[in-house]
Amino acid sequence: MFKRSSTVKPTHWKKNFYLFLTGQFLSGITSMVVQYSIIWYLTKTTGSATVLSFAMLLGMLPMVLLSPFAGPLIDRWNKKVLLIVTDIIVAFFALVLSIVGTISADFPLWLVFVSLLVRSVAQTFQIPTIQSIVPTMVPEEELTKINGQFSMVQSANFIIAPALGAVLYSVVPMNFLILLDILGAVFGVGLLLLVVIPKITSEGEPIHLLADTKFGFKTLFENKGLWYITIVVSVFLLLFMPAASLYPLMTMNYFNGSVVQAGLVEVVYSIGMLIGGAVISIFGNWKNRMNLIFFAYAVIGVTIGLSGLLPATNKGFIYFVLLNSIAGFATPYFNTLLMAMIQQSYEPNVLGRVLGVLNSLMSITGPIGLLFAGPLADKIGVEKMFVIAGVGAIVCGAINFMIPIARNYDKELQKQLAKEKERELEQSKNETF
Repeated sequence: MFKRSSTVKPTHWKKNFYLFLTGQFLSGITSMVVQYSIIWYLTKTTGSATVLSFAMLLGMLPMVLLSPFAGPLIDRWNKKVLLIVTDIIVAFFALVLSIVGTISADFPLWLVFVSLLVRSVAQTFQIPTIQSIVPTMVPEEELTKINGQFSMVQSANFIIAPALGAVLYSVVPMNFLILLDILGAVFGVGLLLLVVIPKITSEGEPIHLLADTKFGFKTLFENKGLWYITIVVSVFLLLFMPAASLYPLMTMNYFNGSVVQAGLVEVVYSIGMLIGGAVISIFGNWKNRMNLIFFAYAVIGVTIGLSGLLPATNKGFIYFVLLNSIAGFATPYFNTLLMAMIQQSYEPNVLGRVLGVLNSLMSITGPIGLLFAGPLADKIGVEKMFVIAGVGAIVCGAINFMIPIARNYDKELQKQLAKEKERELEQSKNETF
């Protein structure tokens, strides 16, 4: 069940890894500026919760539908080439959208949705590829801390991108702003060419798409502790994603705020994530990471739930910002620690297939929630969606805690990893003599 052997690392793994991390940061920040700009464009031109929810739905559907089939391809294809090709495709569609926006009075809504869909398909391949690359590039004992650093980079993107996006959105025409995606591709591809990504044994093997997808599902299902954790997370996302998609409307419609204030909420949330990720990167070797995941469930539940009970006043908005900074701090303890446990649970040559299935299962309930999010928010009020999300987080955390095999998953995982390390040391001593 818990099986993970060491892979060959580059001699200077730190230099190699941080070069990779820098490329992801630079390409990520330009991509997110464009993403926020598109969302704000839709918010300002339509003011519709339904349109925003549909845009979010397009962003999630590829992860649900394609992830199980992307996993086998990720395990078999050259990962560096895969990341480069997807970056180039996103840049090409950004160029098309920019040209159409230049020659037309407005951006056709259908083309904006197509652009969001293409970006999402690219991310469906990029995210599990990066997740499966990391364990092959760094020593196992550094994995939790390295994931914390990845969380810090993502948080820094979330901090800079909304603020930069809000400023640029107000002074740069949208058709030119979209071209930042091309600049991001230049950064990402250029630095990626300098990175050494270790090959795994499954690269180049024949692809049997359905059989490989079934294998990924079976491998995850047999690991009961992680399977139950995955199901609970899926339910949590069913309740949480509708509120997450409506942050711009919460600020701009409920609190009567501006695009700058909407960006401020994103920045503050991300500052909290940055601090949380920094703590993980420094003190990442915990004996039971599940306790911190339960902590994250509780904190996110309370803060997001209270956000929906605030009055629609300036003072209420200030409390909204403060509560989201606390929620942001707790977020890395949920997703970063869970990803480190997943990466340590499987061999690198099957990790892509498992992550493909796992990402799909974790994402599948999000679109279901989003289908009802817009109409429901328009009917009961956007703030009520935050109350539902908060209560849902607390309930899901409690359910996860009440399942012993899920509650004790990390304890058993770390025991198994310690045994494997002792076995490897023993083998090394025997080979020496």
